[in-house]
Amino acid sequence: MIQAQILQPTVALMAWTMIMWVWMYATRIPAMSRANIDTKGLVGGTGPDLREKLPEKVSWKADNYNHLHEAPTVFYAVAIVLAIAGQGDGLNALLAWIYTGLRVIHSVVQVTANRVLVRFVLFALSSLVLMAMILHAAIAVF
Repeated sequence: MIQAQILQPTVALMAWTMIMWVWMYATRIPAMSRANIDTKGLVGGTGPDLREKLPEKVSWKADNYNHLHEAPTVFYAVAIVLAIAGQGDGLNALLAWIYTGLRVIHSVVQVTANRVLVRFVLFALSSLVLMAMILHAAIAVF
């Protein structure tokens, strides 16, 4: 039987990712306008090309949005595995909320102060939580 408790923090992190998408474009589009970047004639290019023309604080939002598509993809997968395996409640749901909270705090730090040491500690803690969830998933399915 699918345990749905773990799906709540999973959906919360998905929603947070979209909040970061909005925040990224709410700062990036005005910054591009102030930098006189002609988006109508813009063809190709990469993030680093745009980064050179925009303030760092604007790029931090895009950096974080990208980060929310890296390790959290493993979180989404393990949360679904735990839910399907009937292990998506109790401790695993709590771990999922802790992971989500740490990732949200990591986002706020990165898009505001962007202190690398603080970000690293938050990332490392969230990774340890993710490892515990993966261990629990492995125990459930093997």
